[in-house]
Amino acid sequence: MPTEETAPPVTAFMLIKTRPEWLAMTPRERMDAFATEIVPAIKAKTTGVRSRFYDTEFYSTRVTDVWVWEADDHEAYQLLIDALRETPFWDRYFDVVDLLVGTENGYARTYGFEPVATVTT
Repeated sequence: MPTEETAPPVTAFMLIKTRPEWLAMTPRERMDAFATEIVPAIKAKTTGVRSRFYDTEFYSTRVTDVWVWEADDHEAYQLLIDALRETPFWDRYFDVVDLLVGTENGYARTYGFEPVATVTT
């Protein structure tokens, strides 16, 4: 039985910079705001998205954090962005400096090659 090929997930590297309103909150207030204002909006608007956070303020003044999103498809990603724009995350707590969106190993799928990756042991 042939397997159905699925579209690759969409990966977005969201480069953000904290704003004074976010930094003025205590760490507990930040986590509470995130849990009560941002996460519920995301859950209400979309499914099939996952995220990871990276702190970069130690090395960059232009971008303080990178939020990596993986969405099952382009529609889930678009719904995610719409949801975030309706929360204080967007332009109140953070400036979105840039969005770098792609799919992993797109070149390999396009040309029928095995993906190239490095592995160290």
